[in-house]
Amino acid sequence: QVQLVESGGGLVQAGGSLRLSCAASGETFSTYRMSWFRQAPGKDREWVARITWSSGITAYADSVKGRFTISRDNAKNTVYLQMISLKPEDTAVYYCASRPSIASSSYDYWGQGTQVTVSS
Repeated sequence: QVQLVESGGGLVQAGGSLRLSCAASGETFSTYRMSWFRQAPGKDREWVARITWSSGITAYADSVKGRFTISRDNAKNTVYLQMISLKPEDTAVYYCASRPSIASSSYDYWGQGTQVTVSS
């Protein structure tokens, strides 16, 4: 019912910046929250940031506070992740995920992921 497509990943040097995009299509009117997750090789998937759709209220993992900003464009059904002051430890595949309603206890829809590589 909901399709998510990430874009914007790439290779950057430490201290650089990237902006990731997640375009949502399908039945998105009831979306409650959207989040960014990341997974580095050999590590568990890590929650990075979330935004509550109706209010715009955001939250962040401690590891990215002050460096990453999540935002939304309601007209485009698109979520962004602006990343600055990137570090090698930010290297991971970044995934967009959607929690479809307030009654949902999990993120039911996921994108395919986009690779972010930060070189030192």
